[in-house]
Amino acid sequence: MTRSSSRIRIAVGAVISAAAIAAVALAVPASWPTSHRSALSVTADPEPSTSLLACGGGVLAIGRDAADVSALASAAPQRLTVGVTPGAPDPEVADIAPADVPGAPAAGSFAAEPIDRERTDLAAAGSATVDDADLAGFAAAACTPPTMESWLAAGSGLTGAADLVVLANPGDVASRVELTVFGAAGQIAPDAGSGVLVPPRSQRVVPLAALALGEQSPVVLVTATQAPVQATLQSSLTRTLVPGGIDQSVPTALPAARQEIPSFTAVGGDSTADTLVRVLAPSNAATATVTVTSIDSGEQVYRTDPLALEAGIPLEVDVATLPTGRYSATVEADAPVVAALWAATGVGEGSDFAWYVAAESIDVPSLLAVAAGPDPRLAVVADPDEDRTIVLTEDAGAGTSREITVPAGDAVSVALDGGTTYRLDPGEGGVHANVTFAGSGALASYPVVPADAAAAPVVVRPR
Repeated sequence: MTRSSSRIRIAVGAVISAAAIAAVALAVPASWPTSHRSALSVTADPEPSTSLLACGGGVLAIGRDAADVSALASAAPQRLTVGVTPGAPDPEVADIAPADVPGAPAAGSFAAEPIDRERTDLAAAGSATVDDADLAGFAAAACTPPTMESWLAAGSGLTGAADLVVLANPGDVASRVELTVFGAAGQIAPDAGSGVLVPPRSQRVVPLAALALGEQSPVVLVTATQAPVQATLQSSLTRTLVPGGIDQSVPTALPAARQEIPSFTAVGGDSTADTLVRVLAPSNAATATVTVTSIDSGEQVYRTDPLALEAGIPLEVDVATLPTGRYSATVEADAPVVAALWAATGVGEGSDFAWYVAAESIDVPSLLAVAAGPDPRLAVVADPDEDRTIVLTEDAGAGTSREITVPAGDAVSVALDGGTTYRLDPGEGGVHANVTFAGSGALASYPVVPADAAAAPVVVRPR
């Protein structure tokens, strides 16, 4: 009913005589029942959206051109593994042009349209190996949906690091990106990270040294306007002219009071390659604890005393040297935090390192792509309230299935096949998961990205 029609009805009612009203009142029996009619409502299910993923691309090198030490070059292409919902057509493939690296292979993006009003799930991941005089190691990363906000809790601005923030825009609209750095002096907005224009279907690269020179434990907040972007942080390390490894880190989980790093690999015997946990409370001061649990034994092997976190200043915790094995880490705080963990195979020639980021909760069946690499494994952590039984199915859900019981608050690790896509059904409740790789001089990891749940039904109530 419109407002104008309401006013007409009020005006007509106002001229009805009191006598007529009294007559109507006398004509209605006192025991006349009152009725309640429910408000009219319509429930509509929104159309599912296109599934879209963007990849960070191959490994890049900086400083190879003596005439231009800031120039970027391609060091190794990215080998991709891609999967979609069984029965769905192959995803549309588009190139993301590396605007800052002339002649480099394009990064990939993938799009899958809904079928019969059902979302088409999509997963992709890639890996690369480099063995050059100035750059060596193994890197693997998931291709992730572009977002308006992401957190890169990795990298270093110290001497010997040559880290790069890689921004990919797989869409048709240009994006303008702000890069905010959290470091030893708190939150800053460096000029090099202000108003970074990422054209449609292109990639931009910003050296971390231009954003956080001298910062030991930076955290970079990537904020996009106009169009979402996919962010990756490529890390590389050189120790006295000896390459110390490479890594490609996707964003860590959004700020939350509890962060789960489902699995990381420790290589014992080298005290100089201790495990480091980086934690940031971006907005409010917080008290946090870091707990490390052995996946093999289920025993807690390390726990910090309460850590005082200053708002906007990252804190790095040096975990005691751990015996060789697989572990999970949990960060609990009384305010939202972001977290990630660094581990290395050593510090000498032929060593490698990896950043293990916190994983978002998986509440709906989701696909995961396993890149090619050494000893790929899936680790799953259950939420702390109760046990979970998950179902892992090969060939993106069309192959053999196996049930895996995950005790409450604990983690399990299972072997995977590289170059394959799986479907992970978390059952009732949420789990956190990541894919890890470990071999001689090779470490890498990336989180399992939850599928976008279907949009909630919209209830429309006419007025």
